Amino acid sequence: MNKRRFHSVRLDKDKCKGCTNCLKRCPTEAIRVRGGRAHIIDERCIDCGECIRVCDYHAKYAQTDPLASINRFKYKIALPAPSLYGQFKHLISASQVLEGLLKMGFDDVFEVAEGADIVTRAIRERMRSIPKDRYPVISSACPAIVRLIRVRFPELIPHIIDVRQPMEVAAMVAKREFCKKNDVPQEEVGCFFITPCAAKMTAIRTPIGHETSAVDGAISMLEIYGLLASQIKNLPIDTHLARATSFGVGWANSGGEVRAVAPEHSMAVDGIENVIRVLEEIENNKLQDLVFFEGAACTGGSVGGPLTFENSYVARGTVRALMRGCDIVHPDEKVNASYLTKYQLMTDKQISPNSVMRLDDDIVEAMRKLEQMEEIVKSLPGYDCGSCGSPTCRTFAEDIVRGYCNKMDCIHVLKEQLQIMAQRMVELAKTTRE
Repeated sequence: MNKRRFHSVRLDKDKCKGCTNCLKRCPTEAIRVRGGRAHIIDERCIDCGECIRVCDYHAKYAQTDPLASINRFKYKIALPAPSLYGQFKHLISASQVLEGLLKMGFDDVFEVAEGADIVTRAIRERMRSIPKDRYPVISSACPAIVRLIRVRFPELIPHIIDVRQPMEVAAMVAKREFCKKNDVPQEEVGCFFITPCAAKMTAIRTPIGHETSAVDGAISMLEIYGLLASQIKNLPIDTHLARATSFGVGWANSGGEVRAVAPEHSMAVDGIENVIRVLEEIENNKLQDLVFFEGAACTGGSVGGPLTFENSYVARGTVRALMRGCDIVHPDEKVNASYLTKYQLMTDKQISPNSVMRLDDDIVEAMRKLEQMEEIVKSLPGYDCGSCGSPTCRTFAEDIVRGYCNKMDCIHVLKEQLQIMAQRMVELAKTTRE
């Protein structure tokens, strides 16, 4: 029996009304409506949070670590995502946010934007040795996109850059430097990522590309926003804590990674539906000149995450304004080359496809089910209305073949059958009277 996967995205069945908003918007067709309530298919979910955005009844939510969980460790380090800076209008310096986190009870802070600087140099070094048949190289920064590729585009897995996410690198560096500076054992130090999205929480609990995460927990920006805002409200403007370059801070916005990594013929796309369209073109070999692809599941990049407080467009502007006051030296010049060898920046575990789309482990049986599915699809109206509880007629046919429902769950097929039965009853009544 397979161990159940961890998912940050959860369903509150008591709030669910059985509407089809989430059903139609899920990029991996992971949601079904059965018995008047939504159900999330564990194996298909990539924790992109799209269902959280579109649920009018707030029946979808992201499970993250509560702020109190930092007390599991004697020493606590905050890892603020650069998108956290975008939540506070009129911010003069990132140091204001960092100082506010220290006042909230953290013993140290380490910018994930600084981790992005390190990752930038690591990617640029790695790109020099990647063969051209692996172009375009696909960013690994957004875990939802990596999981999307595993489910829907497994042939593109070799194109994913084998460099760890900035969050992971920041945790490794922060923990080692803190322990060395304060002469404390690593097991007493906990690193907590301040996250804008559910996918990062899932990436910590069930990593892809490495066995265990260097991050010990993820706290939602929504949870800490009010407390942090009150802490930084009257703080003096002090810029000594912030060390990341404008390139690292820019990773918060869509296109920030491309700007930092900066190969020619790059592309940055945000919004998961837009990313899917581009991945389809890459898979069909239509973008042959593309060298590097940055995809973000959230519109606008991580500033548009479902766990952020501020409007994503306002947050993007705040981040851009903040970048103008940051160090403009490129990470190639600022990041010491020793980081590339001192830390395990490369992934050490091969990314494998998610075989959830497979109809059966036995190839002969899978082909038989596929033929059966195609026959069912032909007999369906093709409206893709979702009223059957499946997102499309094709997924409905797949659900029938898998034994999850039957053809009469389609209201159009049912209506047709009822009309036939009614006509037969009329004819039977006429025959009886004669």
